[in-house]
Amino acid sequence: MIKIAVTGGNGQLGQCLRRAVKDQELLDVDFQDLPDFDITNPTTLEAYFSKNKPDYCINCAAYTAVDLAETQQTLAYAVNAEGARNLAEICKKHQVTLLHISTDFVFDGQKHTPYHETDPPNPLGVYGASKLQGERYIQQIMDRFFIIRTSWLYSEFGKNFFKTMLKLSETKHEIYVVADQFGNPTYAGDLAEVLIKIVLSSSNQYGVYHYCNNGTVSWYDFAAEIFKQFKSDVEVKPIKTIDYPTAARRPAYSAMRTNKIENTFSCTIKNWKVSLNKITNLRID
Repeated sequence: MIKIAVTGGNGQLGQCLRRAVKDQELLDVDFQDLPDFDITNPTTLEAYFSKNKPDYCINCAAYTAVDLAETQQTLAYAVNAEGARNLAEICKKHQVTLLHISTDFVFDGQKHTPYHETDPPNPLGVYGASKLQGERYIQQIMDRFFIIRTSWLYSEFGKNFFKTMLKLSETKHEIYVVADQFGNPTYAGDLAEVLIKIVLSSSNQYGVYHYCNNGTVSWYDFAAEIFKQFKSDVEVKPIKTIDYPTAARRPAYSAMRTNKIENTFSCTIKNWKVSLNKITNLRID
């Protein structure tokens, strides 16, 4: 039996993981979240790891409010950087393999071809910078880690772009969406399955990996496809980033190459439209 501790177990990825492990008889998975489990509190972590002795830790806990992070820098760094460091230290001490979720926002979006794992990061805002610092702490402290950068994560759970669009469609006839930022919409259910695949592989091919669904599109394209699949008559209109000012700058292009994770773990990565179709007929709360 493989014991896994999941942090941020009530978030959208955590909930997708709950579903992904339902029929996995080889896994004993414990989902933890605030207020009982706080990655910013080393004492809490020590007590938990000493008692439960997991083999793997999947860190889904994160501060993800991209715009608020610009004014809540202390909190963003406490969770995304110091929290990651705490986990790295406790995992190293207890010989636990860490799977840590990071983001495409570690890049500045100046490329015009998909980012490789070896491309130099250069975040534009506090959120990306705090996540990058978390990555660096993990790499400095321990050897047994998988850092998985993902992008534009959505699902039927929690708060995300997909659910926001559906909510807006209940009261609006037309919606304006940015059309000059490009990336890869990624279904959290697909990412959850890959994380379990990594654990079950017992691989020691540690390091940084990129995982996202295939297909590079704009937020406008993403929104239009959501309404198409849900047969909504909402009219989506394209606008430029300059017409929709936000507190935090976003990368204009953050598509990522996934060859490394595909080759290492024999992953078949779906096109984003195929994965979006998975949840078209589900009840969205």
